[in-house]
Amino acid sequence: MTGRMSRIRLFVEDPLATGRVITLPREAAHYLVTVMRCSTGDGIRLFNGRDGEWRGQLVDARRGHARIEIGAQCRPQIEEKGPSLLFAPVKRARTDLIIEKATELGAARILPVETARGIAERVRLPRLEKIAREAAEQCGRLTLPVIDAPAALARVLADWPGDRPFLFCDTGGTAPPLAAACRDLPAAWPPAVLVGPEGGFTEAERRL
Repeated sequence: MTGRMSRIRLFVEDPLATGRVITLPREAAHYLVTVMRCSTGDGIRLFNGRDGEWRGQLVDARRGHARIEIGAQCRPQIEEKGPSLLFAPVKRARTDLIIEKATELGAARILPVETARGIAERVRLPRLEKIAREAAEQCGRLTLPVIDAPAALARVLADWPGDRPFLFCDTGGTAPPLAAACRDLPAAWPPAVLVGPEGGFTEAERRL
């Protein structure tokens, strides 16, 4: 393939294989052509969470429309085993930041939990999934985290597998430091981490 090789990575739903030509969704095409000013012949890297990462080349780039021909694979797919993050949603901008950083740090699953002092009603899954996708594109990981719909903390804990390590992060001051707690985890990996809302957990929630 010839043309300018871009550092841009895009997540796509399409299967990836040498010689295939895919048409990007309108939003992704707008990003490439209008925002990033890519043009026909430019190179793009693509991943879909299943087939690894591939080099591609824009073969048709117009306003709101882009088609990419798939070239060679540059990274094979690997299993990305990361921890689960259970968090009580906070104000919108901070929730966005939690999703972004959790994705960059390798969280495999993100679960918003409803607590007495949280604001789970502000959670919009499509928005959070978009933030996670963009973070994965930027940081180089090959998969996207699964983001669950908000669920009550009591229900999540009641259904949690008994053999899955679980770290409860509390501000009460009586627990060991996180690093020490991680050293004592059983061999099963990865663990789950639960963090509470800005006002902390209630006494009833601590007893769960």
